[in-house]
Amino acid sequence: MSKGKVKQVKGKIKEEVGKATGDKSMEISGKAEQVGGKAQEQYGRVKRNINNAIDD
Repeated sequence: MSKGKVKQVKGKIKEEVGKATGDKSMEISGKAEQVGGKAQEQYGRVKRNINNAIDD
């Protein structure tokens, strides 16, 4: 599992705990972490594609 995916999962858990406990700050923090994970995952994908293109 990629670092970005792990970050997304952690963010989702944090968001759900925030919803369950009524903690808006934690919920928002979880959503932000998910977005950061998606960005990190996309960056890794682009980086791999560039490296593969260079190697070919």
